[in-house]
Amino acid sequence: MVKNVDGPAVRLVDDTEAALAAMPTELAVTLVDIAAACREGLMAVAVEAGLATAMAIMADEAAGLCGVWNARDPQRSHVRGGTTETSVVMGGQRLPIRRPRVRAADGSGEVPLASFGVFSQGDLLNATVMERMLAGVATRSFERVADPIGATQRSRARSTSKSTVSRRFVTGTKKALDELLARDLSDLEPAVLMVDGAEFGGSMCVVALVVTSDGTKVPVGLRLGDTENATVVKALLADLVDRGLRYDRGLLVVIDGAKALASAVGSVFGDLALVQRCQIHKRRNVKDHLPKASREAVDARLRGAFADPDPDGGLRKAKALAAELERTHPDAAGSLREGLEDMFTVRRLGIDGTLARTLVCTNMIESMIGIARTTTRNVKRWRDEGDMRRRSCAAGLLEAEKKFRRVRGHAQMPHLVTALARHAESVTPPRETDPNEDLAA
Repeated sequence: MVKNVDGPAVRLVDDTEAALAAMPTELAVTLVDIAAACREGLMAVAVEAGLATAMAIMADEAAGLCGVWNARDPQRSHVRGGTTETSVVMGGQRLPIRRPRVRAADGSGEVPLASFGVFSQGDLLNATVMERMLAGVATRSFERVADPIGATQRSRARSTSKSTVSRRFVTGTKKALDELLARDLSDLEPAVLMVDGAEFGGSMCVVALVVTSDGTKVPVGLRLGDTENATVVKALLADLVDRGLRYDRGLLVVIDGAKALASAVGSVFGDLALVQRCQIHKRRNVKDHLPKASREAVDARLRGAFADPDPDGGLRKAKALAAELERTHPDAAGSLREGLEDMFTVRRLGIDGTLARTLVCTNMIESMIGIARTTTRNVKRWRDEGDMRRRSCAAGLLEAEKKFRRVRGHAQMPHLVTALARHAESVTPPRETDPNEDLAA
């Protein structure tokens, strides 16, 4: 305040007050709270505006049911019942308001406002909690990273305590698990199925990823077990088939080389599935059976065999290498020979270039698993036995899906689909014709 000795007191005003002074009195009064929030940022303005809008919509709905205030209408079916303290979801938090109450005129009870149900739904909060927790925010730090809704509203906000955030995260991960395990797979056009195991909290989650005919990646399921044993993998694959996964046109199944996986694939899909074992896992396993002095030389030869554009030529080179290793390192030779034919499946299908490099290893599904593991890095104690692990894994897989792009080399996917269809025709017995069909024709 500055006083002029020759005149009245002069008050200095800021830009916001000057703007309000130029508006009609009624409008300026309704904007006082919003104008104050302008000093605290855009989110604070949005929250204040949102609360005002919510109150106006609920008041309008109440007026539509009960009529205007003080109107004497003996035919009305609803009457006002005052207001009650409650809360709505704004800015990723629960904020208290007083909402109008409406009762049935016949005394049958209170009538819920449809608009209040929209503003108070907890799914918005669950989604916010899931997004931040999967991004690595700890429950203790959740309030610190909350949206800047203004000091006044922040002091009134609810649903930001550690226990509340934890409960909402559990609800969100349960929803993610249900969504993943209930996906209808009948509309997919699968060309490739990748299966691999991931450790979550000391337990093994076997997960499955489908690559469709246009190169789109889709996580489709998981199963919890102690190891990647045949029983667990077979149950997972059978569940995929029950949910509509098609393989009648042929299917390329990429695995890390475990015998249990190959056995389960053959048991569920039969001859319609072609198995490609991961070349990187094979090279790593062979190197582990060799002394350090020999590893690089052997790996270079094996890498050259796998890269041979002629699958038969590459297989001969790999067998020759195994024969040489037999004399000095028999365990390495045995590791190399195990499933060696399956190392060249993609090449036999006529696929080369970028797509071949993508499909001869399990890097794609391991990348998805890596993202899923990252979302659980703040978990200190695994509870609820297997349920928490399954929920966390499912939430992580769906989070990874948001970051997916089509597979590298997807332009060659039509060639793969055609090659798989030819294989399916070659192993599918011809359908027996019914003599009565010819007579009917």
